Amino acid sequence: IWHNAFPEKDFTKMKGYVGAVKEHMQKINDAKLPGIVKDKEAKWKEGLVKFNASAEEYYKAMETDNEQTMLDAAEKLHAEFEFMVRVLKPVTKSVDEFHKLLYVIYHKYYPNKDYDGLSSVIDDLVKRAEEVTKTTLPSRLSAKQDEFNQRAKDLYESTVALKAVIETKDGAKIDSAVETMHGNYEKIEGIF
Repeated sequence: IWHNAFPEKDFTKMKGYVGAVKEHMQKINDAKLPGIVKDKEAKWKEGLVKFNASAEEYYKAMETDNEQTMLDAAEKLHAEFEFMVRVLKPVTKSVDEFHKLLYVIYHKYYPNKDYDGLSSVIDDLVKRAEEVTKTTLPSRLSAKQDEFNQRAKDLYESTVALKAVIETKDGAKIDSAVETMHGNYEKIEGIF
């Protein structure tokens, strides 16, 4: 939904995913948290209420032909899913701050080819990428610190490269640089 149908505004695909979303929501609702994360159970249950509500909104939105309603419902479903993931596998503050701005870029400015909007936030994005390079992982992930450092460096360099490409005003090059930078972010998130 999020990485294909949503950015392409493929409403037929989005509607086609309703059955799969229902199936996966049932599995998530039936899942029992292992003992090692029992301390997170209250937050998990709280998040599950919101996640289920966003899924219900998604189902209802897909019964309409209102494109904005469908896009909003898909975005909310994705946001609640990410919250659920972060309950169990939280990212660091610096990575989360980078993601908050990346989210706006990748799902608002980029799909609409709003390069002026992208340009208006790129300096802040570079700053946030630099903060990621200074991050020390929590002790549970300390064995992955070297890998994280390399991925953080790649993220920073691709963000700086995006800033340089924005100045060319070449849409194809900007799009490619956004995808590279986003891919590097996903590699960092994969560590968590």
